Amino acid sequence: MGQELAGSISKLGEVVVDTLRGGGKVMFCGNGGSAADAQHLAAEYVIRFGRERAPLAALALTTDTSVLTAGGNDLGFERVFERQVRALARPGDLLVLHSTSGESRNLVLAADAAREMGVRSAALLANGGGTLRDRVDLAIVVPTASPARAQEVHLTIGHIVCELADRALSP
Repeated sequence: MGQELAGSISKLGEVVVDTLRGGGKVMFCGNGGSAADAQHLAAEYVIRFGRERAPLAALALTTDTSVLTAGGNDLGFERVFERQVRALARPGDLLVLHSTSGESRNLVLAADAAREMGVRSAALLANGGGTLRDRVDLAIVVPTASPARAQEVHLTIGHIVCELADRALSP
């Protein structure tokens, strides 16, 4: 599996580094365990990963409970990430979606909003990639139908990419 995904992981690392070097931010989102992974990875960029360095611009769209609950109540849960993308994303940013199914409507709408706005997008997926596979600029599809195995690999990929950014952006 590692060899099969290596090229895509390297490409995601290049896109993240390019985004951060260019003054953009990396935004993460997902549902359930994938939301936890999104939050975990955003923290690795902002605080630190493997070495002391300046903070890197990243955020998880899963963490603001007031925005999530107001959006869910007023607009429907399917629009909670799309609305944040429209409010916070700018060309030069990167949206990273985490999904084991690739079918979550709230993630599909967020990817569509990013595309409309000229914001690059990537997705960590499994189970064939689902609808999201064709809605993002870069899809990394882990070859498993198991959500648990997919999330484990997604987090490992996230850590590898963060390490690539650390190396490229740290003195």
